[in-house]
Amino acid sequence: MRLERTGTTGRILFVTGTDTGVGKTLLTAMLLHSLRSSGVNALALKPFCSGSRSDVQLLQTLQPGLLSDSEVNPFFFRSPIAPLVAARKIALRVTLSQVIEHLIMMRVRAEVVLVEGAGGLLTPLGEGFSLLEVVAKFTDSRTVIVTRNRLGAINQARLTVDRLKQAGVNAVEVVLMSAGDSDPSMLTNPQTIRELIEPVAVRVVPFLGRSASRPTVLRGKCKNVKKTLAHLMEFAMNSARS
Repeated sequence: MRLERTGTTGRILFVTGTDTGVGKTLLTAMLLHSLRSSGVNALALKPFCSGSRSDVQLLQTLQPGLLSDSEVNPFFFRSPIAPLVAARKIALRVTLSQVIEHLIMMRVRAEVVLVEGAGGLLTPLGEGFSLLEVVAKFTDSRTVIVTRNRLGAINQARLTVDRLKQAGVNAVEVVLMSAGDSDPSMLTNPQTIRELIEPVAVRVVPFLGRSASRPTVLRGKCKNVKKTLAHLMEFAMNSARS
């Protein structure tokens, strides 16, 4: 499958979450692999990391030699705390304009640029801004909200969608990432969320195993969610809202 894009500069697809550890990196990596395997010149960034660059290492494995670590992740802090707080600890001031400039520079190098956030949508990244303010600056971008398919997902998804809409961001989809633990709400969450946030599309990724984030495993697991990934790729490239 070869997707066709519109526009003269690369599309930006933001991958944000309702919290940390909800599966943003796994979904971003799967989308990156699927897009590139489809012949799309796609790149993935994670502008902010705190504590570890393991997420960056995974993305780099899937786009070898195309970007430096500092291009993928220009703002790295060793303290495993919110980026704003980590930056203040080392007397560094990160501004919204710095982030915007970096994304503008990166988007001309690809057809699709996946931009993974840090933590949840409103996690403070720098002085006076979160990912919400970054997304709002790119009016032609798309946003995927990732949340765990567990008890509490309904509230978290609704709050995040509502906050984006309040900022004028309407090109949004939600992805529920299933975990290995048993939770009765997993069966009812997808349909309930669809009813409450319609017409926003809601996708579901089943539990793919504890080792799904290993590159060799991840490539194979993409086949298990081929239809969902195809929808998201279309959404990223062509504003599809199917």
